[in-house]
Amino acid sequence: MLVRLSLFLVSVMLVSSSELRDAKPAPPAGGLLVVANQMEHTVLVVDPDNRRELAKISVGVNGHEVIVSKDGRFAYVPIYGNSGVGKPGTDGRTIDVIDLQERKLVATIDLGKPLRPHRAEFGPDGLLYVTAELANAVDVIDPSTRKVLAEIPTGEPQSHMLVLSRDGQHGYTANVSAGSVSVLDLTKRNLITTIPVAKSVQRISISPDGLRVFTHDQNAPRIAVIDTATNKITNWIALPDVAYASEPTPDGRWLLAVCLGANHLHVVDLQTLKVVRSLEIPERSSEILIRPGGEIAYVSGTGAGKIAVLDLGSWKMQQPIELTPGVDGLAWVRTSH
Repeated sequence: MLVRLSLFLVSVMLVSSSELRDAKPAPPAGGLLVVANQMEHTVLVVDPDNRRELAKISVGVNGHEVIVSKDGRFAYVPIYGNSGVGKPGTDGRTIDVIDLQERKLVATIDLGKPLRPHRAEFGPDGLLYVTAELANAVDVIDPSTRKVLAEIPTGEPQSHMLVLSRDGQHGYTANVSAGSVSVLDLTKRNLITTIPVAKSVQRISISPDGLRVFTHDQNAPRIAVIDTATNKITNWIALPDVAYASEPTPDGRWLLAVCLGANHLHVVDLQTLKVVRSLEIPERSSEILIRPGGEIAYVSGTGAGKIAVLDLGSWKMQQPIELTPGVDGLAWVRTSH
């Protein structure tokens, strides 16, 4: 009897250890990261909680940014070309469409001419708005027909990044070499004004309440604060380093600012417009995505091939997500509701 019991216990332990060894990581809690890798010419689907790559889909040369449809079905990747902004190279004219369920390229939208499309955003109207640098414009695309409906002029060259107001009435572009921000009427599809900021700027963000827009002087360590009611600069945020990109937290309390050259992330108190803490981030970090719910920020390190993970409750860096050099644009797709 004792021999049988011993054999049974041993078999249970072997089965249990085998199950633990073969167990798959827990599914991600609510969503996946979709990452554009501009050096590999791919889009990565990443489980951020288990820190693993689930899929890699080839796209055109090069996709810098990615946006996901509201239903989470498709990812859209503007194909910019093989150069940096304002530099010689190929001129992209397409947007690749990835089916995130099938995890494959399913369509390519031809914009009709070389444009260097870069940043895409979905409006509340369901239309896709994408910067079209070579046309000094933002293209408006119907994702259901995958056709260009209109082109909204920005009045400035190198309209590189774009944000939209929550109500979908206005768009704002950061015009790199012009050092300005263009304000667009998305309903009338025309240019309202351009706001001079600096000699050159990079990237742009908007407060959750839509009252302030932020863009980043590339020749001085400061961020311009634009009042969207007056379309004028009302304040400057002084930083220890030149900022490349920023993103406000969903509660509107903090502004996270990436300093690409210094490998720093600065946290700005949006009530006082002062830097309150600074953190180390991976080499040549370029973009911030804050997870829905506001508890985690992801920062893509293009040079290091890592995505930094910041707990916004404790302000502590967690273990980074190790990927490959070239990771840039970030988007989020919900996997549960």
